[in-house]
Amino acid sequence: MLINRKQELNLLDNLYRSDRAEMYVLYGRRRVGKTELLREFCAGKPHIFFIATLSSDNEQLANFSQQIYAFNHVEVPEGFTFPSWDAAFRALAELAVNDAHAPNGHDGHERPVVILDEFTYLISGNKAIPSIIQKVWDALLKNTRIMLVLCGSYIGMMETEILGYRAPLYGRRTASTLLLPLDLPSTALFFPDYSADEQFLAWAVLGGMPYYLNTFNRRQTVMENTLTHILRARTGTLYNEPRLLLMEELREPRNYFSILRAMAQGRTRMNEITLASGVPEITSVARYLDILQQMRLVTRHVPVTENQPDKSKKGLYRIDDHFLRFWFRYVHPNQASLDLGLDDIIFKKRIQPNLDDFVSSCFEEAARAHFAKLARTGQLSFIPERIGGWWDRVTEINVVAYSETDKTALIGECKWSVNPIGINVLEHLKAQAQTMLQGTPIQTIQYALFSRSGFTAAMERQAAAESISLITVKEMVTPA
Repeated sequence: MLINRKQELNLLDNLYRSDRAEMYVLYGRRRVGKTELLREFCAGKPHIFFIATLSSDNEQLANFSQQIYAFNHVEVPEGFTFPSWDAAFRALAELAVNDAHAPNGHDGHERPVVILDEFTYLISGNKAIPSIIQKVWDALLKNTRIMLVLCGSYIGMMETEILGYRAPLYGRRTASTLLLPLDLPSTALFFPDYSADEQFLAWAVLGGMPYYLNTFNRRQTVMENTLTHILRARTGTLYNEPRLLLMEELREPRNYFSILRAMAQGRTRMNEITLASGVPEITSVARYLDILQQMRLVTRHVPVTENQPDKSKKGLYRIDDHFLRFWFRYVHPNQASLDLGLDDIIFKKRIQPNLDDFVSSCFEEAARAHFAKLARTGQLSFIPERIGGWWDRVTEINVVAYSETDKTALIGECKWSVNPIGINVLEHLKAQAQTMLQGTPIQTIQYALFSRSGFTAAMERQAAAESISLITVKEMVTPA
């Protein structure tokens, strides 16, 4: 099920309608839906969809050769293969030749689409492939109407070996997309029968990865799905998912696991992560965190008013992926018990009592995304340059949209609570704002409150009088 990838599909369709050769690079984390997006795009178009594997280079070449031959022929000779990758890529120039007997019903007036999925597997087996493509592209393919798509999951390798300044293919791509997880309103579409609270809870546990969202049964509650698919050691589809993915991508998974577990338990500063993870040197932890950031698993955050974010000593590290955060907080530390079949007990004793605390951090993240959506749709009175949080040693403001140019900030407080928000929360936020104002050029402050359970009548009256935004979970999960 492909949900809300309209922008990416529109880009692909525009490239397809162009009158020139196209080299499109699509990359992003595993499970984010790259292959599903490309299959949707290819439907009804003449195409080759080659998915690389971890098999030998010769076997990859043979499989690719047979797909090329099958494009314009009914039968493929047994054992057919091009003598080299150079020859195989050169053969792509002939794909659009008219052939009334083409088995997939295309004709020479349609442009061919060639998908090289899991492209980083090809590079791992033969590091010369980007250089070979560059040579053939410059000499031949750029003068055809081919649409070549290079798709990969190893973000660091794609950015270095394909998009990087020193990469052989630098300057050849005509477009590229880093495919990100779906946003909160899009994930809600997977569960149309859930309440707004349940839709938010599903996003808090799974994040925006389509594969994980499709795993949950919409006829079961989030908690029932969590037990069935995440906590059941023998049958849970997602029980070992993070372990398998990280072990495939990382050379020293044990140290990364220790670091991610420390972060999931609430350690966010470099020295805290170092002590809690047991990794002996802070320089090693810094290197591991840098790699996790390249993988788009971890982000370093600083207060939005910092003038030099890269040099700020206030940086905090947080796990971006919700499911990874959930897994390292609740599954990884309890795996010995879960392997014994104690999933119900673990859920009742170790997850359920502090699940609201886990979800509250996701609520703050959703509030920042909501501010960004308001800015994109022109619903703010200023143009923010940064959206994030603000903190010092004693004060923390959940969400801030900040414009140094306009000297304006919109600040918000988030409450994932069963109680409606009252005036006391607003007064507390106003006091925090005075602390934030010190040492900044901010002259105008606007306020917003985010609530799981609505607002008191007194708070609604005061909000109307002071033009304060009151935002509920239902608004946050509703698509724009």
